[in-house]
Amino acid sequence: MTNQLSTKFNPTEVENGRYEKWLAADVFKPSGNPDAEPYSIVIPPPNVTGKLHLGHAWDTTLQDIIIRAKRMQGYDTLWLPGMDHAGIATQAKVEERLREQGISRYDLGRAKFLEKVWEWKDEYAATIKEQWSKMGLSLDYSRERFTLDEGLSKAVKKVFVKLYEKGFIYRGEFIINWDPVARTALSDIEVIHKEVEGAFYHITYPLADGSGSVEIATTRPETLLGDVAVIVNAKDERYKSIVGKTVIVPFVNREIPVLTDEHADMTKGTGVVKITPAHDPNDFDVVERLNAQGHNLSMINVMNDDGTMNDLAADFANLDRFEARKQIVTQLDDLGQLVKIEKMVHSVGHSERSGAVVEPRLSTQWFVKMDELSKNAIDNQKTEQAVEFFPPRFNETFTQWMENVHDWVISRQLWWGHQIPAWYNADGEMYVGETAPEGDGWTQDSDVLDTWFSSALWPFSTMGWPDENAADFKRYFPTSTLVTGYDIIFFWVSRMIFQSLEFTGERPFKNVLIHGLIRDEEGRKMSKSLGNGIDPMDVIEKYGADALRWFLSNGSAPGQDVRFSYEKMDAAWNFINKIWNISRYIIMNKENLTAETTLATIDKVAAKAVGNVTDRWILTKLNETIENVTKNFDKFEFGEAGRSLYNFIWEDFANWYVELTKEVLYGEDEAEKDVTRSVLVYVLDQILRLLHPIMPFVTEEISENLGLLAGSLVVAKYPVVRKEMTDDVAVRGVEVLKEIIKSVRNIRAEVNTAPSKAVPILIKTENAEIEAFLKENRNYLTRFTNPETLEIGADTIAPAQAMTAVLTNVDIFLPLAGLINITDEIARLTKELAKWQKELDMVTRKLSNEKFVANAKAEVVAKEKAKQLDYQAKFETTQARIAELEKL
Repeated sequence: MTNQLSTKFNPTEVENGRYEKWLAADVFKPSGNPDAEPYSIVIPPPNVTGKLHLGHAWDTTLQDIIIRAKRMQGYDTLWLPGMDHAGIATQAKVEERLREQGISRYDLGRAKFLEKVWEWKDEYAATIKEQWSKMGLSLDYSRERFTLDEGLSKAVKKVFVKLYEKGFIYRGEFIINWDPVARTALSDIEVIHKEVEGAFYHITYPLADGSGSVEIATTRPETLLGDVAVIVNAKDERYKSIVGKTVIVPFVNREIPVLTDEHADMTKGTGVVKITPAHDPNDFDVVERLNAQGHNLSMINVMNDDGTMNDLAADFANLDRFEARKQIVTQLDDLGQLVKIEKMVHSVGHSERSGAVVEPRLSTQWFVKMDELSKNAIDNQKTEQAVEFFPPRFNETFTQWMENVHDWVISRQLWWGHQIPAWYNADGEMYVGETAPEGDGWTQDSDVLDTWFSSALWPFSTMGWPDENAADFKRYFPTSTLVTGYDIIFFWVSRMIFQSLEFTGERPFKNVLIHGLIRDEEGRKMSKSLGNGIDPMDVIEKYGADALRWFLSNGSAPGQDVRFSYEKMDAAWNFINKIWNISRYIIMNKENLTAETTLATIDKVAAKAVGNVTDRWILTKLNETIENVTKNFDKFEFGEAGRSLYNFIWEDFANWYVELTKEVLYGEDEAEKDVTRSVLVYVLDQILRLLHPIMPFVTEEISENLGLLAGSLVVAKYPVVRKEMTDDVAVRGVEVLKEIIKSVRNIRAEVNTAPSKAVPILIKTENAEIEAFLKENRNYLTRFTNPETLEIGADTIAPAQAMTAVLTNVDIFLPLAGLINITDEIARLTKELAKWQKELDMVTRKLSNEKFVANAKAEVVAKEKAKQLDYQAKFETTQARIAELEKL
């Protein structure tokens, strides 16, 4: 501790080595106090696919603000870190790296390939932890978890087996979303739909008896090789004569029946629909219905898992599906069976991870039956144990999705992930269990589970579950708050809720704070394709972590997107620089104050035993700020908390109180100087504590040099409102004092009268309390307005030629004869009159609204009525002054 800050704020100097000191001091671990209320957060585990982006920085900053504030407020806090193996995403990255070396995963085999993935995981986990340290995240690394670690694997197996035994997990052959690049199944929410240009291809199928043909329209001609029927609507008179006949599928010359089903819409296209059940979910449902009626239609899959055509595709075998489409269309045209091509734009599913066009494909997969699980989650939201969403509108988003959720396909044709705990033998038997079956001849299912299956267990599996006696599980579960973006409510939040309710009987978290997305200055989503991504480490290198955290915490309201801009970063840096400079001033002037004498003096100021009115005013404003910041933190309204802090620090403390203290510090009264120094040091200390959750680095640096606190701010007590420090009379008086000083300065500026030139000032008062206050504290007016003469009183008469300012309970006159232009002054006051009329109209409309008066709190209505009286008085005073000037 140098007891002296450097002359210039340098974030690199301030932040270097600080995180390591915190880790060495073990200040991020739970307090272990059994009497303290627990508060826990589990970090949304980032994927080990690469570096963290600005969205991660935002997400983790909000969590750190919450946990740091709660830690300081005396809660027994746990913020548990960890990372997600991110099956398909990580495997795709590793395979991409191998392709650059001319190697495929099949060349290596499963075991060797997994070694490569673990190497990748270790590399990027180290990078992520380095980024966490740069951000200053107060994580308890002793409890760090990974979604493929031994404990989570145990939990995953337990959950899979239990769900299987209850009939909630089943295996079956259904149409699923297939990624032909990653060669794996996808769930519905892993498919991104994009509007792309396509076409309806109108094709004729000849009737087998030679009596004619039928025309069908399809967007995917390559799938016709797997057709097993064509259907028409039973009510469609146009086709009654051909129902029961057969048509010939082009190229494969397969005869397929003409049948009826409600899926055929008489108003769309030709009214005839080809049925390809292995390549279309609607067609699959049609065949299920038709086979239930006694038809024996097969499922013909004509594609390989990489999107090429297979041996059932006749002469088109081994062609890529889109090349096959081109050749089929060309040959149909040559055969005279292509009627027309109708251009259109339609929605096409793409893989979220690989970007490939998704192929609906018949496949044997594992599914989670969602009906009962989703119902339980919906019903829980109607109880006292509901998960509370911030903002509340996202509860509806969650509920609507759960009401319409499909069964969840959980198997993935990957090697990186939790291998499905199911085994098969040559006799066609299947065994599902947490451990392998006894005996020889069993082979484990080669598929792995969807990444979200394991991350859905994150809030309780990380706490030691399935051991329900695990200390952390008993102490910190359910967790207190989850912070995440609105884009993964479906992927993750919903799944954590229904899995937690099913296996622990508890909600996984009490609150969910939903934030938006980080966008660029133009409001565009950041992406590689646009080249508009911002690396948070680059921002930290230029501005420091505290400036980035301040921007991210103040960027928007819950649920809203935020636009990143360097202009906002400049503003954040300037704010910290302001704090640094006033801190330097206070530290340089604090002389030999000790913590004990400072705190004892503050108690005396609160008791009005020592100190002046400005001291009591700033302590009252500090109380208001503590109350506002704490209230808004509890509501996760960090932007509102930030505004309250900014206004207090920059305006009340730096611009006013620090300036007003110079009246004392430049005086001769040493005892009064010590009081003022104590107030400066105390208020700065409280500011540092309030700011610490948002700006941990710079506040810790300043606090160490201030010397009021023994130990780290990380575990210091958070400020609380001290009612004995509130002095409403001081606030009313100093606010008028400030308004007078500002008004005099403004008037001087309007007539180009330098602050150094003494001028007569007359103040007419309309309130005895204010008059007494101004007379008692005229020394401040003398110092900051530089009057030649100063007259204060209720009977003050306005000079004929004077500049005027109309304030609440006070009118100010500066008789600047020779400098004032009567016409200009009337014009200025007319603008003021219009302003007061506008304010009066607004408040009058509000008070005329019967609903507002009936529903608003009594104190709110009273406040509006007080405003109305104030605006009316200002309007009438200004109007009267204009009338006086017009007589001249």
